[in-house]
Amino acid sequence: MNQLSAIRAFARVVEAGSFIRAAESLDMPTATLSKLVRELEAHLGVRLLQRTTRRVSVTAEGQDYYEKAGRLLRDLEDIDASFSAARGTPRGLLRVDVGGSTARDVLVPALPAFMARYPDIRIELGVSDRPVNLIGENADCVIRGGPLDDSSLVARHVGDATLITCASPGYLKAHGVPAYPEELRNGHRLVSYVLSSTGRAVPFRFRGDAGSVEIKGGHRLGINESNAHLAAAIAGLGLVQTFSYAAAPALASGALVEVLRAWRPALYPFHVVYPHNRHVTHRLRVFIDWLAEMMPGLLAAGFQELDTDARVEKPATTGRYRVRA
Repeated sequence: MNQLSAIRAFARVVEAGSFIRAAESLDMPTATLSKLVRELEAHLGVRLLQRTTRRVSVTAEGQDYYEKAGRLLRDLEDIDASFSAARGTPRGLLRVDVGGSTARDVLVPALPAFMARYPDIRIELGVSDRPVNLIGENADCVIRGGPLDDSSLVARHVGDATLITCASPGYLKAHGVPAYPEELRNGHRLVSYVLSSTGRAVPFRFRGDAGSVEIKGGHRLGINESNAHLAAAIAGLGLVQTFSYAAAPALASGALVEVLRAWRPALYPFHVVYPHNRHVTHRLRVFIDWLAEMMPGLLAAGFQELDTDARVEKPATTGRYRVRA
């Protein structure tokens, strides 16, 4: 038995909560991983895991062994990282999870510069708007926007994004351009972003000289993926609130028009997040530092303060706006 391999296999089963997910994360057959864990249990003379047809649970002895073995694995990572850092060449695999529009418009376009700077680092990028279980899915870090509500995670602020409200010219021609947030309650069609974690729609939020306004509920269409959410606005299905970096190409081409600019909500914070009990390897540290260096500019890149009035005009006889054909 290769005891180190067996310890790593056991630790991954504990973290992933499943032999199948653990085997996938270690890129080995499930049967091989299961054999390593059985051999470790036979070597120790104790049952580490309780297996049923539905789930895997950790025994009291297994939990104690996991905590002690985990310290050993982190010490080994520290030793490897110290040699890698001394050579100045971080290397190895990074598993990073990021939301759809942030991957498309911010991270992926910038990755060539990172990979040229660190040619020995490999990246597996998980792209999804759903919440990721960092431990269970063996991700090294997650890039996410919004409030943080998990105290078991370590977060580093890496920039802020601008949220804007926009719609297609066709939609605005048919429904009018709102001058104040409250007008959204009266006949406008809202396309809400729906959180995958809760199934709840994110309210439309506004902040102006007169204070803050929040428009809840009443959406005609809800979407839980950021790229499709933006596509719905371009298709003329209604008003959306989205990130300026995601909408920038459509704003520049005229496919979308920003409205309620004077009521933009507060800046939206972005963080890179990782588990507090996860060792920060040299490769993860340089990636986090690079994000902190680059993300503020990346989140704002490509967005121009377009002149909305170039596409809309306000008739003198009414308080409504009219979109130019």
